[in-house]
Amino acid sequence: MKLDNVLAKRRDKTIYRDGDCCLKVFNDGYPKQGVLNEALNQARVELTRLNIPKVREVITIDGKWTIVSDFIEGKTLMDMWKEDPSKLDEYMETFVNLQIDIQSHKCQLLGRLKDKMHSKISASQFPATVRYDLHTTLESMPKHLKLCHGDFNPSNVIITPDGKPYIIDWAHATQGNASADAARTYLMFCLGGNEDIGRQYLKTFCDKTDTALQYVQKWMPIVAASQSVKGNEKERELLASWVNVVDYT
Repeated sequence: MKLDNVLAKRRDKTIYRDGDCCLKVFNDGYPKQGVLNEALNQARVELTRLNIPKVREVITIDGKWTIVSDFIEGKTLMDMWKEDPSKLDEYMETFVNLQIDIQSHKCQLLGRLKDKMHSKISASQFPATVRYDLHTTLESMPKHLKLCHGDFNPSNVIITPDGKPYIIDWAHATQGNASADAARTYLMFCLGGNEDIGRQYLKTFCDKTDTALQYVQKWMPIVAASQSVKGNEKERELLASWVNVVDYT
C-alpha cells in the first residue's frame, strides 16, 4: 500500500488513493472500536445495494488502523456547486433526491438513531434541566427505522464522469427518523456558513417528502445538542444557541 497520493486530511484521519483503492488511515490513538464500527456500518449498508464504495479490508499501516475500500473516480457535489453556482438548483434536486432514496431503505443491523442521540445528549455540557427536556422531547418523537446517513452533505456525494452518484462516509449511519437526518444536514449547512443554501435545502426536502417544516424544526435542538459533543468551541456556541431557539424560520 502506497501513502503518497493524499485525497483529503481531517482532524483524526488522512485519506489516500492507491490505484483503485481508497485508504482511510486513522491517526495514532484513534479508538479501534470506532474504526471497526465504521467499516461494519459501511458493509451493512452495502446490503441495500445503494451506490456506495465497497469495503475491501481493515488493516494496520505503520500501526495505524486503516479502512481500505473502492476508490470512486469523480467530483464531489460540493466541488461541482463551487465550480458552477448557476446550477445550484439542479444540484440541489440531485442532492435531495439521493437523500430520499437513502431513506427509502431499511438496514436493521445498524444502531438506532434515538439511542445514539440519547447518549450524545447525556454526554453534552448542557445543564441537567436542559438535558432532561431534550431527552423527553427526543423520546416523544415518532419511532422510525429508515436508513439515515448521519452526515449527509454535498462533500459526501461523488458524481462519476458518466454521471453516476455514489454516497461515501457511512461512519455515522443509523436507522431512525428521516426528518432527524434532514435536520442534521441543515445544521451542517449552517455550521459551514451556508445558511441560505441550508434554507433552500430544507424547503426542497420538505416539499419533496410532503413533510411539515415545523416537524423537522422540532428535531433541531436535539440534533444541535447531539452535535455539540464533538464540535469545536465556535461551533458549540452556535449549537448552544440552537438548543434554546424555538422558531427557526
